[in-house]
Amino acid sequence: MDPTRLHPQARAALGAQPREPLTVANLAAVRQSMVAAVPDEVGLVPAPGTVVDVDANGVPARLFRDGTAGASPVILYAHGGGWALGDLDTHDGLCRALAAETGWSVLAVHYRRAPEHPFPAAPDDLDTALTWLRDHGAAHGVDPAPTAVAGDSAGGHLATVAARRARDAGRPLAAQLLICPVVDPAQDYPDLDDYGLHRDEMRFFWDAYAPPGVDRAVPDLSPHLADLAGLPPTVIVTAELDILRPEAERYAAALSAAGVPVISACYQGMVHNFPRKLALFDAAHAALAQLGAALRHWVPVA
Repeated sequence: MDPTRLHPQARAALGAQPREPLTVANLAAVRQSMVAAVPDEVGLVPAPGTVVDVDANGVPARLFRDGTAGASPVILYAHGGGWALGDLDTHDGLCRALAAETGWSVLAVHYRRAPEHPFPAAPDDLDTALTWLRDHGAAHGVDPAPTAVAGDSAGGHLATVAARRARDAGRPLAAQLLICPVVDPAQDYPDLDDYGLHRDEMRFFWDAYAPPGVDRAVPDLSPHLADLAGLPPTVIVTAELDILRPEAERYAAALSAAGVPVISACYQGMVHNFPRKLALFDAAHAALAQLGAALRHWVPVA
């Protein structure tokens, strides 16, 4: 590791981060370790208004209302964790902060996780949650027109797949907000293992989500290979010292070439998925502010 490349806050975070071996046999312990780290990594984030758990047509979800009077537009949020880790609690603080920053409500979805439920369970659950928003959002103080989609890491992958599926179904979304997203199963990663997310961890995640033998060249697994024209305006936040940064930046370039309005911002000295760790990184708050500013610019609401 070259310490001169790390922001001091990233250096401190990596030094304090416990690491559980990532195997199928140890998956329950790794999941619990991610939950246990929330107080130190995320901290206490005030509720933007009301927070309530809901059943989105059988998909567990948590609705963060923005606190303003009347129905608000909504962001569908897919949590990260390699399709195998993470839940509503690990991303509760991030979703609270996103609702407060954007002025939109946020519906966080706890999709079925791999390896117990491999592809296509997770993107199908996001589709189910979008249908629930259209049919039942108004009863919960949400105006599903417009709806944006967001996610971090593997959740960013699910978010952009949801946006493309919605476009193909004739129900385009208003925007997509992608934080350190996964977009390419080729796993052509730079040698940045010392900075947090490891290449062998991504191999584990991909094999759990789309096991060997599954065609990973389909657009639902390789969103960068899809027809990207007509996708909604997109913000992609990346971290300089993240193995996923190059593929996310290639995806931003491909979206731009397809005529999609894109903001691609790389945060220097940062490591994978820093925006979730609001208690550790000043840059996390800046990144959320950037997401909010872009959303307000592209989708002005009353």
